Amino acid sequence: MKKNLLIVTLVVFALLILDQVIKVYIKTSFHPEEHKYLIGSWFAAHYIENQGMAFGTTFGASIWHKLALSIFRVVAIIFIAYYLIKEAKKGAKLSFLIALGFIWAGATGNLIDSMFYDFFFHFNPCDRFNQLEGSKVMADCKDFGRSFPVEVRHRGFLLGNVVDMFQFDVLWPKWVPYLGGGQVFPAIFNVADASITVGVATLIIGQRSFFPKNKKPNPENEEVLEDKA
Repeated sequence: MKKNLLIVTLVVFALLILDQVIKVYIKTSFHPEEHKYLIGSWFAAHYIENQGMAFGTTFGASIWHKLALSIFRVVAIIFIAYYLIKEAKKGAKLSFLIALGFIWAGATGNLIDSMFYDFFFHFNPCDRFNQLEGSKVMADCKDFGRSFPVEVRHRGFLLGNVVDMFQFDVLWPKWVPYLGGGQVFPAIFNVADASITVGVATLIIGQRSFFPKNKKPNPENEEVLEDKA
């Protein structure tokens, strides 16, 4: 049990470090909306930030919407950690524990952004991803020698944006009905998002192995055993 927990802990820390190193590098080296191809012309680094859930899903303009999301992440992280340790004590498969670790690392990685990034990085109200219609929080955007007021997102502990950067620039063939010419996967994501996806996919694919059903006894076999007795 201790060995499995140690392995999962190392995996979690590796994912968290990778996630945060990439985010800090992108945030300090890229301009907002900057786009650079990493592999061919189909996989790129595209710097944006999102104010909501994984893959840029928004969650409303109210401060309570963002707080509710962050608190939900905290509760989910605590529950997953508890469940992971409980299953490890019960002798669960290492692959199952690692899948839970991937989900835990992903949720924690994005929560770190929301908790601390507003205190360590400059806030620019002119950046599109810092603007939020309906927030009722005003700030002066100074751009090209002029200044004008804009509505911006709420800032502070648990209110920060999440940094995203990876994008697949792959288009559907034009002959595909309804989808032709559009992006196959338009969302921009980060290591934390990918970790959650991998973890959930592993649980779904391996559910029969992770959660084996108890086989019901065959009545015919029982009758045979009784006759022999």
